[in-house]
Amino acid sequence: MSKCELISHDNFTVTDSLLQSFPRACTGAPLFPGPSLDGAWSDRCAEFARASCRLSQIGAQEALILLRGSFSAPKVLHLLRRSPSVSHSAMPEFDKLLRLAEPVERIANSSLTGTMWLQASLPIKDGGLGVRRVSWLALPAFLASAAGTTLLQAEILADCNVPKDPYWKDYLYSYGRHPEIRRQTQFL
Repeated sequence: MSKCELISHDNFTVTDSLLQSFPRACTGAPLFPGPSLDGAWSDRCAEFARASCRLSQIGAQEALILLRGSFSAPKVLHLLRRSPSVSHSAMPEFDKLLRLAEPVERIANSSLTGTMWLQASLPIKDGGLGVRRVSWLALPAFLASAAGTTLLQAEILADCNVPKDPYWKDYLYSYGRHPEIRRQTQFL
């Protein structure tokens, strides 16, 4: 798979000649669901599994700091912001890897039950370990990124014949109705 496939989508073609004149970006996060996004999430899960094993070789506190600040949600935030990953099958897999990570279990001194994991995934100020679940962050991150660039997109594409974003309205409507968001907010 070439990196240029990351910006293509089967149901979306650019017909405007001005937009077609721009060179294709060959790096970055995939913009659309499909094999490119699946591959990106698969790579992130494999990287996280490898990092988690390596973190078990250092002290628990240092490992937790690195896990929380570098290897968990911050590592995939670019995917969450740029790609519609809310219902992606890798979300539960990444969260499972995070829950079973060696540093988290060493800090808790046991394997985490469901209730223990809910508390551990809370911010530190709320009594948790600050290890955020990516499934909780996926929808807000994507919506915030899309909303933050709406005016700029409208200004840039004002004179172009570009179809509306097919994901924006669906995700905006589903915010608050998504099972992960409902589960998250029932404990707050």
